[in-house]
Amino acid sequence: MAKEYKFKINGHEYEVAVGSVEGGVAKVSVNGTDYEVEVQSNTLIKPRPAKPVAVAPAVYSATAPVSPAKIDQSAPSAGAASALKSPLPGVILDVKVREGDTVKAGQLLMVLEAMKMENNIDAHQAGVVKSINKRQGDSVLEGDVLLTIE
Repeated sequence: MAKEYKFKINGHEYEVAVGSVEGGVAKVSVNGTDYEVEVQSNTLIKPRPAKPVAVAPAVYSATAPVSPAKIDQSAPSAGAASALKSPLPGVILDVKVREGDTVKAGQLLMVLEAMKMENNIDAHQAGVVKSINKRQGDSVLEGDVLLTIE
């Protein structure tokens, strides 16, 4: 495919079509007359930079930050056992109570590592620890029952 140009030299117009350029020889047509033109190495046609391409700006959507998990602090009816569930997936680092211990609402029961942070798991009610379902080193998922308080 030939590149076509219009030149005006000393008031004369020329239509120039540059065809292939191979081995320092260019095939050129000037006003319909074909020529083979020797191209000197320092005058080789240099590639032009490409036109910038318009790109639509990136659109990102973000979710709202997750608020810390809230544990229901409402007291169940007297004598009813209540399960304390894991608010996050993670690993149990420490268990601070044993079965049969009497605990107060808000007392530290376990330490859970989640997302490289240590999270205190506090008693959601006062009562007696009836069962401990997870031990130190156990992996837990969100919603797993950690222990039961009656």
